[in-house]
Amino acid sequence: AVVSTQSTGDATVMVWNFKPQMRAYRFLGHKDSVLSLKFSPSGHLLASASRDRTIRLWIPSVKGESTVFKAHTNTVRSVDFSADGQSLVSSSDDKTVKLWTVHRQKFQASLIGHVNWVKTAKFSSDGRMVASGSDDKTLKLWDLGSKQCIHTFFEHTGFINAVEFHPSGTSVASANSDSSVKLWDLRMNKLLQHYQSHGSAVNSVSFHPSGNFLLTASSDSTLKIMDLLEGRLCFTLHGHKGPAVAAAFSGNGEYFASGGADEQVMVWKTNFSAEEEDAIKLAPKPSKKQHMHKPIVDSNITNVESGERQVSVLDQPRDCTIPDSEPVNVAPALFSLPSNGTTRMEQETNPDNSIFATTTPLEPQSIPPQLAATLEHMVGQLDVLTQTVSILEQRLTMTENKLKECLDNQQIIALEIKPND
Repeated sequence: AVVSTQSTGDATVMVWNFKPQMRAYRFLGHKDSVLSLKFSPSGHLLASASRDRTIRLWIPSVKGESTVFKAHTNTVRSVDFSADGQSLVSSSDDKTVKLWTVHRQKFQASLIGHVNWVKTAKFSSDGRMVASGSDDKTLKLWDLGSKQCIHTFFEHTGFINAVEFHPSGTSVASANSDSSVKLWDLRMNKLLQHYQSHGSAVNSVSFHPSGNFLLTASSDSTLKIMDLLEGRLCFTLHGHKGPAVAAAFSGNGEYFASGGADEQVMVWKTNFSAEEEDAIKLAPKPSKKQHMHKPIVDSNITNVESGERQVSVLDQPRDCTIPDSEPVNVAPALFSLPSNGTTRMEQETNPDNSIFATTTPLEPQSIPPQLAATLEHMVGQLDVLTQTVSILEQRLTMTENKLKECLDNQQIIALEIKPND
């Protein structure tokens, strides 16, 4: 299935199913624009984040039942599930990152440290860390055991719009408003790769499940695919008529979807060779049918009310199946190619004349076992030192607060005694 927020600000969530004769669902419940969506790993739940300061947890079915999560005091920018589906993490304009339990449906903790809007927050694949990116131009790593920030990357020159952990958990990518994409090594806490291939702000990043390729979406209206093993740009994809605001690979990597400010959602077929991981062969072609059968909206919408929830069910065209080698085209007005039905792919054939600022291949280098063990021990000691410093800072802050409280109390006592004199 593919999910989409309605960019017209009608506060709805749309879910399309690729199976023949399956219906598309429109979920109503949020009071303002929906900014982020995420399926649970099992696919049985759907989380949404909204400008109405809430998160909703939906059961993607005809009933459209949802639970509301309230704790943020400003716009909620992003939401993400942990790999086991037991937890949620959200980021907000209230400058916090919050953790939630899914089954108990309760607020768990706040991660506080950013000094501006937090645009994005994502779980690591092992569920032990969260990465968050903010308009304060920092990327923070949080340890979920201690609920403390264990490292901050200050090297960004623009706002951070999106972050994503590499499937291996050894690095994290950030998409930035300065049109750059950065890849950070979490073992050494240093910049690993830097791509300056877009012409405008980068809004989204997504790793292929193999971990070898990175998909980006930008306000320059393009999608790009980077080869992380070779450290170079592979493909530029044209299709959206305005800023591309989101893009993500499917769980198995066979497809990827993109959404844009042109109110179009496109699904692309990826022909990644299982035998030849070092080559990408994408074949997005214009749809042979520029106009598929339109859904009959007036006679097939069903409204279902349950408490404060309402769901409108919209029939999907009955011949909407997934072609083998072309973008999926479902309900032209809601989920389709641009109006002219064309897309364009450019393969980058001159990597030596690239515009990357810095690139380092991800292919592991041969390191002597003794040196590797020493480095691992040093990294472990640095982690302990970082946590110790964090604890000391926290205690110092508590001491300062106590001292300030004592001074305030002394002033109050002095003012009370003075009139008696």
